[in-house]
Amino acid sequence: MKRPRSMRGLEDLGRVRLSKHFYMRDFLYSEIGNIHQIQNVPDNPDLAIKAGRKLCEMLLDPLQETFGRIAIRSGFRSCELNAYGNANNLNCARNDANYGHHIWDRLDNGVMGAGTSLVIPWFADRYDQGRDWRDLAWWIHDHLPYSDMWFFPKLAGFNLSWREKPNRAISSYIAPKGKLLAAGAEPEEPLATRQKRYVDFPTFRGIEYP
Repeated sequence: MKRPRSMRGLEDLGRVRLSKHFYMRDFLYSEIGNIHQIQNVPDNPDLAIKAGRKLCEMLLDPLQETFGRIAIRSGFRSCELNAYGNANNLNCARNDANYGHHIWDRLDNGVMGAGTSLVIPWFADRYDQGRDWRDLAWWIHDHLPYSDMWFFPKLAGFNLSWREKPNRAISSYIAPKGKLLAAGAEPEEPLATRQKRYVDFPTFRGIEYP
């Protein structure tokens, strides 16, 4: 697929189904793009679709099957849009740090990946009542093949990414701030202790893809 150059072409891209629950259009909305009139369109749609499909099938579909609707806050970002956001302090990391994360259509040192910022309303309600963000972080760690998680104070929203070669790292801006799990490290909390944190979570529901 070529980079869309028309409204019809962008419509066609948006209609590409990435998984059971998600279409490409779900990840193209951008407040930065809307306010500053920057197109959020992949230069390499085929790579963006391939990476986005893995993100949705491996991570987002199981989350939605288990917890109900999840809310996408920031999905795909074009290189142009992300660079503008970084240069203007709009909560965007520099481009080379976002390859294989928000920038789906660039490889990160030859490795394919994709990421998104999301909120799980089911958990956000409990977080508002004092629930520890680490309960969700450890649930994801113990159930899903993620690469990176980074949690934020508002609504317990977090960045979640899939990579061909996963880092398995968890960080947070919520107290206790910093690195909960370094890439390649083993959790300090044993599995049995982690499981007690989320004993009241819904039963895990994944999807078997051919």
